[in-house]
Amino acid sequence: MPRRSHSNSSGVGRFIGHAVLITLLAVVCLVGGWVLGTLKPLPFLPGVTVSTAPSQAEQPAPFSSAPEEPSSVPVSSQASSAPAGQEGMPDDNGLFSAYYDYAYAKMETMSVADLVGQVFIFRCPVNGAVKLIDDCQPAGYCLMADFFEPKTADQVRSTLASYNNSSRTNMFFCCDEEGGTVVRISRYSQFADQPFRSPRDVFAEGGFDAIESDTKEKASLLKSLGLNMNLAPVADVSTNPQDFIYDRAFGQDAAGTAEFVRLSVETYRASGIACTLKHFPGYGNNADTHTGLAYDNRPMETFDSSDFVPFRAGIEAKAPFVLVSHNVVSCMDPDAPASLSPAVHEILREELGFTGLILTDDLVMDAVTDFTGGKSAAVQAFLAGNDLLLSSDCRNDYQALYDAVESGEVPMATLKEAVVRVLAAKYALGIV
Repeated sequence: MPRRSHSNSSGVGRFIGHAVLITLLAVVCLVGGWVLGTLKPLPFLPGVTVSTAPSQAEQPAPFSSAPEEPSSVPVSSQASSAPAGQEGMPDDNGLFSAYYDYAYAKMETMSVADLVGQVFIFRCPVNGAVKLIDDCQPAGYCLMADFFEPKTADQVRSTLASYNNSSRTNMFFCCDEEGGTVVRISRYSQFADQPFRSPRDVFAEGGFDAIESDTKEKASLLKSLGLNMNLAPVADVSTNPQDFIYDRAFGQDAAGTAEFVRLSVETYRASGIACTLKHFPGYGNNADTHTGLAYDNRPMETFDSSDFVPFRAGIEAKAPFVLVSHNVVSCMDPDAPASLSPAVHEILREELGFTGLILTDDLVMDAVTDFTGGKSAAVQAFLAGNDLLLSSDCRNDYQALYDAVESGEVPMATLKEAVVRVLAAKYALGIV
């Protein structure tokens, strides 16, 4: 009896002990899961890649849509789920807002130096391109003819892949493949049988069906080489062969140019290549801003009834980028080039309703350097409302903006917000 009694109490004790142990393990698992779920990703470290991208199952649908539905795009129907007023979180419900949460999480892992780099698209240097990426981490490279001329198609692809390998965030790779007088790739026989013709000539021969086919061919060429963005179509209205911009324009009136722009945007989107409307607010009959300041004294009524019409069509078709010119437009801001003017950017955002990314024309062009007396315009351009600064004076412009952020001249919240928008676009376009 005593032995039986001793055996029973020992069994009960073991049972209670096991139950306590199981309970403790369950609590540890729950607490551990909560901690792991709330930890933020570690900052990037040299030689270490930390992915902050959502899984494919978590991501909204890609920005580029199937050809049969070129207008379908993940425009969020609700504001971001991030806490209201959180520093650096855009408060708009724009074209890429479905990706703001992902972009914000990634932005939080980045150093100030990398944040500054993410608002620049540099002209790709002939020498030292990888070193420039290592030092500045730009959002992207603009590839000119000198990049393509000495390379085969395979060499272009491998070179761009090496650039992404050097970057902590995959890059925009863009060029000006407009057709006609501005072709960076198709001018070389290793990439195309003949250069792309101007859209004006293509339309004259085959109408809008030919424009669609021509745009598909451009997008296919860029995509096959590893590029993800074209600085086209030209949305400027020009019907006068004496205008500087005429050779690059569609050559039709506002309505005809608007239809060209709309079709181009839809075709680029269906092809999986980002496109850029240029040159806002409309070039008109102005002089060449590559060689000096150009003053546009036309009334606002002209822009409303003509120049803005193609841009509105492109914006309605959900163009992801708009490039702003360096013209001084007196009816909008007589005191600064459009690219450096908050008033011009407010018109683009508020009156035309553009919610994608705004970028400057190249800040090294004479219209800008003449205006600034040779000083960097990067800070003024960024504070004017541009999300991305196109620059051939890479290190000087980068340093100028970095110094302005460090001094407080450029608020950190403003920089973070721009970077969130840029990263959200990269998520939407499948670049990140």
